[in-house]
Amino acid sequence: MVVTVSTWDLAIPGSGSLKRKRSVLRSLKDRLARMNVSVAESGLQDVRNRARISVAFLAAHSAQADSIQEAVDRLVAGARDAVVVANSTERF
Repeated sequence: MVVTVSTWDLAIPGSGSLKRKRSVLRSLKDRLARMNVSVAESGLQDVRNRARISVAFLAAHSAQADSIQEAVDRLVAGARDAVVVANSTERF
C-alpha cells in the first residue's frame, strides 16, 4: 500500500474577498473529491488571494499512485482562477 500526500500553494489573482476565494476553492475541492481522494484547505485561510490545499489518497501499488497523482496534478494545474505557486508531495 502506498499513501500519498500532496500540497499546493495557489495564487488566486483578482480575488478581492474571502468569499470569492472560497468560491474558487469550493469548485476545485468538489472536482478533486470526485476523484476519490481526500482534499482540504490546509493553510492560508485568512489570506484573500492565496490558498493552500492538500490531497491524500491510498493506492495499492506505486504505479497506481503515480497514475492518480498525475491526474490530480493535471486537475489542480488546470484550475480556473487559480495559479500553482508551489507543490510538494510525500509518499509513505
